[in-house]
Formats: sequence, structure tokens, C-alpha cells
Amino acid sequence: MGAPIRSRLLDFLEPDPPGEAAPGQGPDAPRSHLRDLVEAAPEPSAATDERPRPKPGVPPYHTPVFVPAHPRSVAATGTNGRPARVPFIVCELFAHPSGGTVAFAFTALDKLVEALGEAQPWVAASIGPLAEAMDEQGVTVLLDPRVRPAEPNWRPEDLAAYAREVRR
Repeated sequence: MGAPIRSRLLDFLEPDPPGEAAPGQGPDAPRSHLRDLVEAAPEPSAATDERPRPKPGVPPYHTPVFVPAHPRSVAATGTNGRPARVPFIVCELFAHPSGGTVAFAFTALDKLVEALGEAQPWVAASIGPLAEAMDEQGVTVLLDPRVRPAEPNWRPEDLAAYAREVRR
């Protein structure tokens, strides 16, 4: 695996005041073991069953893609009865000239940046689960769409304002 891929959203967060480390940082911060599990997983065996395979030109189910998305949260009540924020990720949807709603997916990060600008937040996903989740909502996924040049959805100042709002 190469260098980890990360969203540019964190580039626009304001630094913490001196002497105040953000929660979850430092040498004792908990870390996800997801990468350890992925690296330890055995290679998938060649499928010999009768399952349908992708049509020619359709990427394999687990093809990694970059999807325009951003974090959100909702107010909730924690287990201790205190107010809490529940974070989640929202895939950004776009209006298509045919009148439908679509989600974009890009096979390379530079394609996403070229189409939507370098301040566009994104997540990495697998094309198969993304397409299934979008289909359940009546949304089509467009792979590597050509986007008419326009004002980007997200500008650096938008990210900075969003980051300040999220940190409240």
C-alpha cells in the first residue's frame, strides 16, 4: 500500500491553542485496527460459483473510487443523558440534465479534483457497495463524469467556515 489517502478538509481546521491538544491525539490516542485486519486477510479465492460477473466495461465490485462527500452530525442524547453529536458522512448528490439525481464517483483523485476543484471534500469507497446504496435511494452513480467547468461547490474559505462550525 502506498501513502494513506486523506481528505483535504483537515487542511482547513484551525490549530488548537498552545497547550491544548485536541481529544484523541497524542501517543496514547486510540487507533483503528481496520488496516491491520485488511492486511492480515487472506487473498480472495477465484470465484467458481454461478454468480453473475460484471459486464464488459463495468468495473469489478470492489474497485476503489473517490466520492464527493463531507462529514455531518446531528444532535442526540448520549448514553449518559447529556447532549451529544452523532457524526456521519453524506455523499453529495448532483442534478443531472435528464432530470434525475446522480452521485459522482471517480477512479482517480486527480479526476475528482479536475472536475470539482481541489477544495472538494471526498471519501474513498468501493464502487459496488456505493452503487447498491445509491440504487436503494433511486440515485444513479456516474463513474468519471465529465463536468462542465463552473464555480466549484467547495472553496477553501467554505471549508474553513465549515470546519469552524463543526468544532463548536
